[in-house]
Amino acid sequence: MEKQIKSLLEQSGNSQLLGLLVAVFAIIITLVLFVVWRRRKSAGQGILLTGLSDTGKTLIYARLMCSEFVRTYTSVKENTGDIAVNNSSLRIVDIPGDERLRGKYFDKYKSSAKGLVYVIDSVTIQKEIRDVAEYLYNLLSDPCIQKNIPVLILCNKQDQVMAKGCAVIKTLLEKEMNLLRMTKTSQLETTDALSVNVFLGRQGKDFEFSHLDSQIDFANSYAFNKDPQTAADIEELNKWLQKVA
Repeated sequence: MEKQIKSLLEQSGNSQLLGLLVAVFAIIITLVLFVVWRRRKSAGQGILLTGLSDTGKTLIYARLMCSEFVRTYTSVKENTGDIAVNNSSLRIVDIPGDERLRGKYFDKYKSSAKGLVYVIDSVTIQKEIRDVAEYLYNLLSDPCIQKNIPVLILCNKQDQVMAKGCAVIKTLLEKEMNLLRMTKTSQLETTDALSVNVFLGRQGKDFEFSHLDSQIDFANSYAFNKDPQTAADIEELNKWLQKVA
C-alpha cells in the first residue's frame, strides 16, 4: 500500500513538472511569435524623404503630419512619424540633407523603405544640378532601393516664379545622370577591377529614368505658405502615397 502511494505521488510530481515545462515553452513560443509579428508589421512601411539641404523636406514632413505651416530649421537628425493612408500606416522619415549626416540616416532606415521621395529645390536646380544628380544616382544605386522600391522625384517650391517644372527638371537630371554614369564607369576602369559598379539604365543607351527597374515618378509641389487660409500644394505627393500604401 505504501509503495502504491509513493508511486502515485511520484507520478503526480512528474505530471506537474511536465505541465510546468509545457507552460513555460508555450510562453516562450508566444513571445517569439509576437516579436516576429511586430517586426514584420513595422518592416517595409517607411517612406524616406531625402534630398539636399534646404529643399523643403522638413516642411513637407510637417505638412504630412499636421497639415499646417511650421517654421523649420536645417535638420541635424531624422524626424519620424506615422500617417494613415488607405487604412494602412506609413512611417514618414525625414532624413537630413547635410552631406555629413544623410548617409548615416539613410543607411539606418533604408532596409524598411516602402518608397523613396527625393525632394528637389526647383528654383536652384540648374545651379545645383551636379550635386542633385550625384546624390540621386547614389540612392538609386543602393541595393535596397533597387529592389523595385518606387521613387518619387518631388519638384518642390513650385510657387516661386523662377521654379522649373518637373518636365524640365527630368530632362536636366537625365542629361546629368548620363554624364555621371560615364564618369563613374571610367573611374572604375582605372581602379580596382574587383570593385562593384552599379550601371544604371541600359548599356549603349543614353540614361533615361524609364530604363530603370524601379518605378520613377515626377511630381510638383510647394509647402511654404504661412497663410492658414491657403493650403499648400502637396496633392500629387498624397496621390503617390495612396498608390504606394
